Amino acid sequence: MKRPLATVAVNGALLGLALLSVAPLAWMLSMSLMSAGEASTYPPPLVPAHPTLAHFRQLLSAGGIGRAFANSLGLALAATIVSTLFNTLAGYAFAKLRFAGRDRLFALLIAALVIPGQVAVLPLFLMLKGMGLVNTYAGVLVPAMAGIFGIFLVRQYVRGIPDELIEAARLDGAGEWRVFAFVVLPLLRPLLVTLALFAFLGSWNDFMWPLVVLTDGDLQTLPVALASLSREHVQDSELMMAGAVITVLPVLLLFLALQRHYLQGLMMGGVKQ
Repeated sequence: MKRPLATVAVNGALLGLALLSVAPLAWMLSMSLMSAGEASTYPPPLVPAHPTLAHFRQLLSAGGIGRAFANSLGLALAATIVSTLFNTLAGYAFAKLRFAGRDRLFALLIAALVIPGQVAVLPLFLMLKGMGLVNTYAGVLVPAMAGIFGIFLVRQYVRGIPDELIEAARLDGAGEWRVFAFVVLPLLRPLLVTLALFAFLGSWNDFMWPLVVLTDGDLQTLPVALASLSREHVQDSELMMAGAVITVLPVLLLFLALQRHYLQGLMMGGVKQ
């Protein structure tokens, strides 16, 4: 009898925490569907009296959010492809290839995880300025080309692939590129989904770096465009919530669709020795 009661208690606590986590998102969606000024009444309503999509139409037509959405989507897709490719190649090299200073270089990368990303903004910006990449999408993509955490995740998993499997492919005449493409990559499929999701979310939600690099308003990404819009409509809570929904909903749906592969890949990368 004790076990069912404990199960009910644990499940009830988990359900309560889940509802607590979902509540801000539900309130954000509800506010985005309210008429202008409705959320400012006291007490504020939990659901809109007369749901409307007027704020979404206003954002996508006159607010320039539609163009910013397309900019963010293109950058996020490009960053996902580039980051996944380079992280996978680097992680495989650190795990299975022999070269001078491999372990010391990897230890240096791990040590760099404790350095805040903001510290590198100024030197990275000056480097891009010298290369003429300021105010270009290429400049935005440079920091997304590879990440230490992604390299670590791939290395940890690839180390668990038997060396005999790779050596057998080499003995059959396969070069390093064929070994990587036809032996290693198929085994990394769940991990690749995890890396791709990390890269997409990181690029989609990035605010500071596009703000620093992109000076042209037509090149703005969605977070930067929403921040600019908030200064003009600081009192229009419903409009701001509509913008937040446009920002959050795509990545939320993407995560829910890929969560099984994401969790599997994260656990696979974490337990390998």
